[in-house]
Amino acid sequence: MDPSIIWDDEDEEGGNYHHIVTEGHGITQEEVDEVLREHYSEATTSRTTGNPLCFGWTQTGKYIAVVFEESCDNPLMLYPITAYEAPVPRGG
Repeated sequence: MDPSIIWDDEDEEGGNYHHIVTEGHGITQEEVDEVLREHYSEATTSRTTGNPLCFGWTQTGKYIAVVFEESCDNPLMLYPITAYEAPVPRGG
């Protein structure tokens, strides 16, 4: 079952949509959703925040990292905190 992705309102200045999409990270909501849904099970832990972190290619050709929180595990709900283009791993 795909996780639900939780987004704050677009006009909420301190929210995740505003931080990731509006503030110019160059990442769309659809790209974040895509990577979370396809690579959630491969998540590691961010060394800087301790939050879960997953990497993946988007259909637009970007390799991105998404830091998120698990808001609920049944049903699975994920809250993206930040996302950014990441260096492509060797051989990737």
